Amino acid sequence: MKTFKALMARKSDSAATLALEDVPMTDLMPGDTLVRVTHSTINYKDGLAILGRNKVIERYPLIPGIDFSGVVEETTNAGLKAGERVIMNGYGAGTRHHGGLAEYARVDGDSLIPCPDAFSNAQAMAIGVAGYTAMLCVMCLEEHGVTPADGPVLVTGAAGGVGSIALAVLGKLGWEIDASSGRPELEDYLKGLGAARVIPRNELNGELRPLLSARWRSAIDVVGGTTLAYVLASMKQDGVVAACGLAGGMELPTTVIPFILRRVTLAGVNCEVPKQRQLDAWARLARDLPRERLDAMTQHVSLARAPSFAQKIIDGQVRGRIVVDIEPQSL
Repeated sequence: MKTFKALMARKSDSAATLALEDVPMTDLMPGDTLVRVTHSTINYKDGLAILGRNKVIERYPLIPGIDFSGVVEETTNAGLKAGERVIMNGYGAGTRHHGGLAEYARVDGDSLIPCPDAFSNAQAMAIGVAGYTAMLCVMCLEEHGVTPADGPVLVTGAAGGVGSIALAVLGKLGWEIDASSGRPELEDYLKGLGAARVIPRNELNGELRPLLSARWRSAIDVVGGTTLAYVLASMKQDGVVAACGLAGGMELPTTVIPFILRRVTLAGVNCEVPKQRQLDAWARLARDLPRERLDAMTQHVSLARAPSFAQKIIDGQVRGRIVVDIEPQSL
């Protein structure tokens, strides 16, 4: 029986487990396209899934990995052909459908997008859902009328995946960036990606009042919780905050005052958007993400080592992006 290697999450009455297994090809879930996975990545959501947290995995057994890049092996989808390089971002992968931490994936071809010629498969996963979400946040700010001429933009959680890509893109586009991080030792790293200033995390967790000194016209927040409330209270008139994360908590202890007195806009961003929006975001990444900065923020690990990074990414100990290199055996 033909098999492939995969990280398989299983759950018993007592606990969730994860192990590298030889999985029969017949255990792949339904889909019109078989992809030979070349690379995956570890996002914050993957860390939760690997650790069995927050009910991220909706069914067991399941292969985690919410995104992957690879090559179409077989397909009956009219929009695809064998040998085409493709990317999967979300759409249930790694949560309710077998995901990318495996040598092979069978999925609905309509959920795949072509890998831009500007990126290798490895670079596509150095971007991954995190970087793609960062680009959606940048586009959100632009669509709300904010420009570099409006002064500095704040990026919270700046050393993580979303934050690192956001710094690189915003820097290329000419924005002045304030990068917030709880790791002062990464100041050189953050400035190398484009930050003008590094703001200690505790500056955004002081005394919380309905309104604080107006500091920013725009912000990208991946932290949520008290940090997001502090950012909202610190926005200038007609400020815009693109919020895409909750690493600091799901609660939002704020008031309506920033929205009424300063006309602040809180815009939510997530990665599951219409396909044309996906294509537009990847086209922008191909144009506006400097490759040298992408490579500087990326580390590569094997499939077997990938689980060891789950707790680190949840604890905010990962800098930039983690690419999982997968070398699938031939069928």
